Amino acid sequence: MSDRSFLDTNIFIYVVDRVAPPQKSRRAAALIREALTLQPGVISYQVIQEFINVTSKGRHAMNQTDVIEFIQTTLAPMLRIQSSLALFREALLLAGRYQISWYDALIVSAALEARCMVLYSEDLQDGMKIGELTIVNPFK
Repeated sequence: MSDRSFLDTNIFIYVVDRVAPPQKSRRAAALIREALTLQPGVISYQVIQEFINVTSKGRHAMNQTDVIEFIQTTLAPMLRIQSSLALFREALLLAGRYQISWYDALIVSAALEARCMVLYSEDLQDGMKIGELTIVNPFK
């Protein structure tokens, strides 16, 4: 494994969410800064898709220009994992083995494929180990 960390979609949403608790927004911003400058931060294609989906409606709504700029400046530099049949296969196995949702399993599978040590997410059990990957809820 490496010192890489994988950032789940919720980290990015807290940075752009105008009504998110300030402590979550600050923590998310710090994680993103660190991932872009100090250590190799990683995301998958799925994170970009989820970000676009969430920011296209409701209280998270952003205009297209802002979404495109955020993708180019923040998400694209971390994009390391694309969709593949191997990723889907591994996610299916992980979903069954660890009793996690399909979409969470895709995130875990991508983090493992990228050889990350840490997956920052509040959607999975804090401290859970999957292989050498550790799930960390950065807001806990």
